[in-house]
Amino acid sequence: MNKILLKCTIASALGGLLFGYDTVIINGAMIDLVKYFQLSPAWQGWTVSSALIGCILGTILIGRPGDIYGAKRLLQMLAIMFLVSSVGCAVATNISVFILSRFIGGLAIGGASVLCPVYISEISPPKHRGVLASTFQLAIVLGILLSLITNYLLLNIGDSNWRWMLFSGAIPAVAFFLMLLVIRKSPRWLVKKGRIDEARKNIEDLSSHEIDTDQTIREIQESIHTENLSKRINLFKRPYRKIIFIGIFVGIFSQLTGIGVVFYYSAQIFHIAGFSDDSSMFQSVLLGVTNLIFTLIAMSVIDKIGRKKLLLFGQLGMVAVLGLFGYGLLSGNITGYWLVALLVAYIAFFAASMGVVIWVLLSEMFPNIIRSRGASIGSFANWVVSALLNFFFPVVIGFFGTTQAAQQIGMSYAFIFFAVVTFIGFLYLNKYIIETKGKTLEHIEKEVLC
Repeated sequence: MNKILLKCTIASALGGLLFGYDTVIINGAMIDLVKYFQLSPAWQGWTVSSALIGCILGTILIGRPGDIYGAKRLLQMLAIMFLVSSVGCAVATNISVFILSRFIGGLAIGGASVLCPVYISEISPPKHRGVLASTFQLAIVLGILLSLITNYLLLNIGDSNWRWMLFSGAIPAVAFFLMLLVIRKSPRWLVKKGRIDEARKNIEDLSSHEIDTDQTIREIQESIHTENLSKRINLFKRPYRKIIFIGIFVGIFSQLTGIGVVFYYSAQIFHIAGFSDDSSMFQSVLLGVTNLIFTLIAMSVIDKIGRKKLLLFGQLGMVAVLGLFGYGLLSGNITGYWLVALLVAYIAFFAASMGVVIWVLLSEMFPNIIRSRGASIGSFANWVVSALLNFFFPVVIGFFGTTQAAQQIGMSYAFIFFAVVTFIGFLYLNKYIIETKGKTLEHIEKEVLC
C-alpha cells in the first residue's frame, strides 16, 4: 500500500469523521440550547432532525453532480459546507439561523456518506479494498467519539459552551478541505469522461503498478455499461422486488433499535435519569469509547462468525438491555449506575452487530446489476426513520410532562418500544436474511433471486 493511496484514503475518510462528528456534536449542546432558545419539545426534535432531513436530501441530490464534476471537486464543496454549518451554528442568534446551519451541515453529511465510500472503493486495488473501505465506517465511529470528548471538555467553560462545541467542527472541516487539495481523481470517473490516459496514470500510481492497468480499464468500462443498463430496471417488479423490500427493512430495523436517539440525546437521557450535567457528558464519552472498541471487535470477527449470526446475537442482546432500561426507569427498581451499565451494554451489542453488519449486508445482498441502487434505497430508509425518531423522541417525553418523574415515564415507554420493535426486527431478519459469509457476490445473487 503506497503513500499516494494512503493519503487519498485518509483524506476521504475525514468525510466519515465529519459525518460522525457533526451529527453527534449536538448531543452535549442540547441541554444549554434548550435553555438559551427556550425550546419546546417539538423544537428540540426539529433542532436535531433538521440535520437528518439535510442528510436525506444530500444522499438523493449528490449523485448527478458527482457524475458530472467528480468526487474530488464535490468533496471540496462539501468541506466548505461543513465549515459554514459549524460557524453558522456557533454564531446563531435565533433558532431559525441555527436550524438552517444544521440543515446545511446535514446536506454535507448526506453527500459525504455517498461520495466518500464510493471514492475509496474506486481508487482501491482489489487486494486492499476490504481494509480501505472499512476506514470510512471506522472514521464515523471515531468522529462520534471525538465529538463526545469535545462536548465533555468544553462543558464547563461558561454560558457560551454550546457555541464552542458546535464551532469545534470547523477544525476537521478545514483539515478535510486542505487534504482534498492533494488527492487524485477517481480512475472510474476519468474513464467515464473519456480521459483514459489520465485514468491509466492514476491506476498505476495508486496500485504501484501491481495490477494490469489495461484489464482494469476494460473492467471499469464493462461496469459502467452494466450500470447504465440497470437504470432501466424497475426495482419493484419481479425478480428484484423481494430483495429490495428486505433491504428497506434492514435499514429501518437498524434505526428502530434507537441507536440514533441514544447518541443524539444521551446527555439528556442521563440527565433525566438523575445524573448531573458533568456525569451525563462523561457517561456519553463512555458510550463513544464502547462504540469504538466493539466496532473494532466486530470488524475483526465478521468474516469468521458470519453476518447473520452476529446480527441476530446483537439484536437479542439489545432486546434484553433496552427492555431492562425501560423497565428500570418505569418501576424505579433499576437506578443509578446500573442504568449506565445497561446503556453501555446496549452500545456494545449494537456496535458488535448491527453497527457493522448492516452496511456490509447492504453492500453484498443485492444482485450486481442493481447493487448501487438497492444499497441507496436501504440507506435512504435508514435516514428517514432516523429523522422521524429523533424528532419524535423529545415530543414523546414532553407529552408526559415537564417534571423529572414524568419525563422518566415517557423515556421508559420509548425504550420499551425500542425493545419491542428490535425483537420484531430479530424475527423478520432471522426469516429473510441469508448468510453471505464466504460466498461470492455471484453465489449470493443466485440465492436471493431463487
